[in-house]
Amino acid sequence: MSFNTFGKLFRFTTWGESHGPALGCTVDGVPPMLDLSEADIQKYLDERKPGQSKYTTQRREPDAVKILSGVFEGKTTGTPIQLMIENVDQRSKDYGNIAETYRPGHADYTYTTKYGIRDYRGGGRSSARETAARVAAGAVARKALGEGIKIRAGMVQMGSHKIDRDRLDWDEVRKNPFFCPDPVTAEEWATELEAIRKAGSSIGAVVEVVAEGVPAGWGAPIYSKLDADLASGLMSINAAKGVEIGEGMNAACLTGEENADEMHPGPDGKPVFGANHAGGILGGISTGQPIVARFSVKPTSSILTPRKSVSSSGESIDVVTKGRHDPCVGIRAVPIAEAMMAIVLADHMMLHRAQCG
Repeated sequence: MSFNTFGKLFRFTTWGESHGPALGCTVDGVPPMLDLSEADIQKYLDERKPGQSKYTTQRREPDAVKILSGVFEGKTTGTPIQLMIENVDQRSKDYGNIAETYRPGHADYTYTTKYGIRDYRGGGRSSARETAARVAAGAVARKALGEGIKIRAGMVQMGSHKIDRDRLDWDEVRKNPFFCPDPVTAEEWATELEAIRKAGSSIGAVVEVVAEGVPAGWGAPIYSKLDADLASGLMSINAAKGVEIGEGMNAACLTGEENADEMHPGPDGKPVFGANHAGGILGGISTGQPIVARFSVKPTSSILTPRKSVSSSGESIDVVTKGRHDPCVGIRAVPIAEAMMAIVLADHMMLHRAQCG
């Protein structure tokens, strides 16, 4: 079993390594006759690609996507869409000193234990470089969903420093290097992260992703819950350590009266909700309200401060990870979160249509 595929009807399989010649994905189950070009995909890859500010890894990758199959004369054909992104700025020599070393916080030990071999150059498949393929697949998913569904994400917390919800403005997300919906907090983060970056350290973050325009009825009550599949998709993102839907963990602090989203008759006969503690999903099925999810990402494990570990031969050693790394991976996780939301929704749209017409 390889487990490189995600989705049920709208499915994608990623392939490639961080320092290999290329990476990409095969997207299957895409409806035919959708308008799709490389430019439609490239605009999302450009948001994720490295080297765009001093707050992300300085690896220089254009992340130029090529459509190899599944599109003819600008339209999807209903056959598998093969997407490829070439790696052009690998520096594998940066990782030569950790070939026989288990880096703390990385998957080196677990990969070696499972497979008996690992690609130590940038982490191979465990590298966040793999997420470029997800963003490409997410662009295809957005085409399948259509323009009626709007997906937005932003970094809402860095370390212990949260945004001010009273200043939340989604239009600010693309105006600062942190994808932050609060411009004041973004400026404060710049000072904080600059000090962390210069110290060769890192810090964690929380990313929030919201989908508006999702109709009521998508999902299932038991084994294909919309929130369960969304949590699975977000949790599969590199460095993710926790996912919550709607009120999430804070629901444990509320009373039943506070948590219940009251409903009132609407002008079109559909209920109007007084709140959205459920995050747009009840009993695994969408309510028609905005779908709201958040996930936390751990601090980048590649830091310059020496950390205790062991070698593959069992010797005690100190590890300093060199190379080009993100001091806060939450920044580039924002377009990845949007992509995974789009992929899960596209899958559930098709599942709903298959059963309910």
